[in-house]
Amino acid sequence: MNSIRQGVIIPVYNHGDTVGPVVDYLVGLKLPVILVDDGSYLKTKFALNKIEKKYPDDVVLLTRPENGGKGAAVLTGIEMAHNMGLTHVLQIDADAQHDYTRTEFFLQKSMVDPRALIGGCPEFDASVPAARLKGRKITTAMVSAETLSHDIKDAMCGFRVYPVEDVFRLKDRINYLRMGFDIEILVKLHWAGVPMEFYPVKVRYPEGGTSNFHMVRDNIEISELHTGLFFGMLFRKIRGLDV
Repeated sequence: MNSIRQGVIIPVYNHGDTVGPVVDYLVGLKLPVILVDDGSYLKTKFALNKIEKKYPDDVVLLTRPENGGKGAAVLTGIEMAHNMGLTHVLQIDADAQHDYTRTEFFLQKSMVDPRALIGGCPEFDASVPAARLKGRKITTAMVSAETLSHDIKDAMCGFRVYPVEDVFRLKDRINYLRMGFDIEILVKLHWAGVPMEFYPVKVRYPEGGTSNFHMVRDNIEISELHTGLFFGMLFRKIRGLDV
């Protein structure tokens, strides 16, 4: 790849109180930031408009008319990144759970191997809910079966650097646009032959933080997703395609 242009995508749904410091840090690194408002309430919309006015040359604010889920927001950002000529984008959540000071390290790793997806392996502190840890272990085992490998060290961490063109080519094949998105896009990128590297990133769950995870709806979605990916793996294996 002759020219690497990096940026950031932040999907936002009602995290107007926490996204500001994340953007401040990223703009300080001279990175273009794509904020995608996924149908947030007015309080967050006001906060995002304020950020856009503060950084008119650095921040692009996209507004989806209604909430479509994290995946829908990220793919909206991917289309914009593609149109802007960005080659790689860091996906980071708006709730400040990720240690965003790891941004430079992850982007540097992406420059070393521009073909690769650079993913985060979360390092949790004591604030992590026990149910989240159990769910991650199950997903890690399922993803290993769906790819017949241990290449994907963590499929749920929302801190990762995408090669834009690879995701852009797959965007119409993504079926789960809420909490299943982070898992599905990694498995399908793996099927497409995209190499992957994983590095640690600290993750915290601050007291009083707002989570958009819906226990029943999202667990049902993730269960359906894993079923579909497993049978997709079998179909690819029967046809002699790479898994």
